[in-house]
Amino acid sequence: MTSAANAARRLGPQELDAFGAELDALHTRTMAQVGKVDADYIRKVVRWVRYCGFGGRALLMVGAIGGAFVPWLLWPACIAGVLLLALSKIMENMEVGHNVIHGQYDFMGDPQFNSRTYEWDIVATADNWRHSHNFRHHTYTNVRGMDDDIGYGLLRIFPEQRWRPFYLMQPFIAVVFALYFQWGVAIQELKLGRWFAGKMPKGKMRRDFSPVGRKMGRQLLKDYLLFPALAGPFFLPVLLGNLAANGIRNIWTYVIIFCGHFTADAEVFPKESIRNESRGHWYMRQLRGSSNIGGGRVMDLLSGNLSHQIEHHFYPDIPAHRYATLAVEVREICARYGQPYNTGSLPRQFGEVVWRILRHAFPSRPKRVRNAPEGVLQQA
Repeated sequence: MTSAANAARRLGPQELDAFGAELDALHTRTMAQVGKVDADYIRKVVRWVRYCGFGGRALLMVGAIGGAFVPWLLWPACIAGVLLLALSKIMENMEVGHNVIHGQYDFMGDPQFNSRTYEWDIVATADNWRHSHNFRHHTYTNVRGMDDDIGYGLLRIFPEQRWRPFYLMQPFIAVVFALYFQWGVAIQELKLGRWFAGKMPKGKMRRDFSPVGRKMGRQLLKDYLLFPALAGPFFLPVLLGNLAANGIRNIWTYVIIFCGHFTADAEVFPKESIRNESRGHWYMRQLRGSSNIGGGRVMDLLSGNLSHQIEHHFYPDIPAHRYATLAVEVREICARYGQPYNTGSLPRQFGEVVWRILRHAFPSRPKRVRNAPEGVLQQA
């Protein structure tokens, strides 16, 4: 058992209802304050996304063309360009795209921030993400057989997942998945396993892949043809710079998402645990299946405030830049009800994720935790 599971106090039905009511009340109070401050904030972030994106692409161009005539200029300009472009993509995906698609800024009535029409700078379509992430993951967080984010169909993260010899390769697969994370997200909703097993109706894969394929084509055209072509005969450094920026964004996104869900104290749940689930138990499941990352305002911005994964799972519709303030009261509520609040530094949390990936590549058996909510399982 983990230390958090041992430390948690089991709540009776009335306490669980009171726990949920307090967290609901916090949501109501916060939503009543949402307005101009939040609109100004997201517009400011969008401006920085554009500045960094333009600056990064300009520096890649300067490095590619200027480096042919002034050799010492090539590497500094290209490295700075890659980092700025990666920063732009990270902020667009995490602080803008992810949060806008959750509907956090629908109150503005601005088509640019409409959750139903926003499309982000990634090969995955926003429509598929709305279903796989907003609906399935946030509704059935860490419920086996219902939340496809548990291992993404590739990794055995929890001992409750049935072990197969295939998982012996997962330390290698995990590294590849991190490098190509946006592509994994893009194909997640396609259910390739069912297609390969012949369990998908004829023609369905073609219909489902069509919008995904178009989005992939647009992204490849933009990053690996259009912008490199602007450098003419010096296109190669620009192409490689775009490839590197996308790679950095992929790895960073992978690290943040995995640290938010797969640390040592994160728990997984059987389907039976959500039968007749009360509001309080729903909050408890979100709490026990999520992890926060410390690091302050810079970490919050670069993670799209998913450094506060607990608050995000409680309140996915609240503008995420408010999570740091909410976290103070959420943590106090959890403490009063005797519930552990899983948080730690990025190195610590990611170290626990790596341990899970390595440990559960090999067979292991789950054990039931005595003081966990009914139906909750925890590893040995």
